[in-house]
Amino acid sequence: MATLTIRNLDENLKQKLREQAGSRGVSMEQQARSLLARNVVRPREKSKHPLTVEEILDFGRRLGKADFDQKSLTDDLWSFAEDD
Repeated sequence: MATLTIRNLDENLKQKLREQAGSRGVSMEQQARSLLARNVVRPREKSKHPLTVEEILDFGRRLGKADFDQKSLTDDLWSFAEDD
């Protein structure tokens, strides 16, 4: 695995990354890896890969509802997958 050092990172950006990581229950490093993987891979290449368990669980955490309509949830999952 490679190592990447990012110098002169804006404090506000770092704080946003920390908040996103915290809301997902992952480290800042993992959040940065997820964001890079999601945004660097070309859409054509990405479409070959199904959602990961982590992405599905993240979607569930963000949904944050106990009661839900299964059809709406399925539609939202498809929309989530297409947005990324």
